[in-house]
Amino acid sequence: MSDDLGGFAPPPFRPEAAMEQLGRALRDLKLSARGNGFELRGKRVLELKPEATQLTARIARKLALTPEWDTRVLASTPDQRKLIDEIKKRLDRWEREE
Repeated sequence: MSDDLGGFAPPPFRPEAAMEQLGRALRDLKLSARGNGFELRGKRVLELKPEATQLTARIARKLALTPEWDTRVLASTPDQRKLIDEIKKRLDRWEREE
């Protein structure tokens, strides 16, 4: 089967626009924006670094003052949705652990 999309290419990924969309979605999840990252109850849980054609996201493994980080590269809108889903899962897990 061909990967041809009928002559249509997906729009290019724009990190600046993705940062805005992620910011809104993360605030909806009750995270507070602080500089280039987001916090939950004063603990850093996500850091975003925009680059020319992608975003680099660091996600805390556990809710802690000095967390260990997992890194993800976002280069498309589906990557962005996967990041939001992962944040939701981790927030749920952290709520159960406390």
